[in-house]
Formats: sequence, C-alpha cells, structure tokens
Amino acid sequence: MQLVVARIGRAHGIKGEVTVEVRTDEPELRLAPGAVLATDPASAGPLTIETGRVHSGRLLLRFEGVRDRTAAEALRNTLLIAEIDPAELPEEEDEYYDHQLMDLDVVTKDGVEVGRITEISHLPSQDLFIVERPDGSEVMIPFVEAIVTEIDLEEQRAVIDPPPGLIDDRAEIVSSRDADEDADDDGAEDADGDEAGASATADDGTDTDGDRP
Repeated sequence: MQLVVARIGRAHGIKGEVTVEVRTDEPELRLAPGAVLATDPASAGPLTIETGRVHSGRLLLRFEGVRDRTAAEALRNTLLIAEIDPAELPEEEDEYYDHQLMDLDVVTKDGVEVGRITEISHLPSQDLFIVERPDGSEVMIPFVEAIVTEIDLEEQRAVIDPPPGLIDDRAEIVSSRDADEDADDDGAEDADGDEAGASATADDGTDTDGDRP
C-alpha cells in the first residue's frame, strides 16, 4: 500500500535542501534519514533522504545526489510516497491512515445511512471527512470525537452523532421557512385585533397608545 507522506516545496539555500509540506502524522518515521521514497511523477525518484532538519517551523530535507539549488528546484511539487503494510496501524490509539478510512460507510448512531467517505481533507485546525451521499451530493464531517463517535474497521463503518444542521441543512431551511410563514399568519391575525399580538408589540418597546415617552 502506498501512502503520500509529503510534497516537495521550493528550494532552500544553495546546497540542495528543499522545504516539504508534510502529509503524515509520523514524519519522524516516514521522513527520517535513510528512508527511500517513491515519487509522483515517478521519473523524479526514487529519492533517498540524506538529512532532515526543522527551520522556522518547516521541515527541510536533502536527498542523496541533490547537491545544488537547481537540482532541488527541479523537484518542486513532487509527491513523496512511502510503501506501508496495509494492516499497519499508527502508533497512537484512535489514529488511522487515510486508506483505512476511505470508502467507510457513514451512519448516524440511530443507524440512518449518511453516505460513504470518498476523501479526507487535512486542514490546519482539523481533519474533515468528505462524504458522498446516496443522491450524489457531498457533506463535510469534522473528524472530531464529539461527532465521529466510532470507527469500526471490521464492519467498515464510521458512526457519527451530528449536531443539528450538519448533515441535513435542507431540513433546517425548510423549518425556517415554515417558521416565517407561521409568523406571517400570526401577523395577519394580530392586524385584526389579536391581543397576543398587541402584547408582543409592547414587549418590543413599541408604544402604540402614546402612553410612554
């Protein structure tokens, strides 16, 4: 099983180092000196990591055979790919590789079908499941414990407890429209002298009788 672990950025300095956009939770394992990585495009690799260091919060790598800025810049936007055992799990509990989560069925805790995970988006603040619904539409579900309550790899499903509106925003819109219509109906009755409507107007601070300054 192949796993994209980084994307090469711009060259750094003149001795062949490059910045990398890390795409793995285990850079110390996947991007360690001595690691041999496949590439996309394949013609750029394989690449063997010679050195790695952190500079101003970014990981810098140097590859064997890449000795100057020109050679480093030629690798820009290349994806670095590690070969891993499909049965391998991350070291931390409750962490998963993307390929383990792809195609999982997503259901609510009440057993209602939501859809299928087609993509995992890694954002700075959190990860998102991109879920394709049966009608072909997509919904984004934050991969946080409060919402994703269970990942069952044996049953190939993810159980969620979504807050209102997360997976059924259309229902929320309909409810709001109904509420507006009810309000319009109440307003029509109030215009005919409904006492409840008069009280509501007074609660809003409107003095229709001129008794308040």
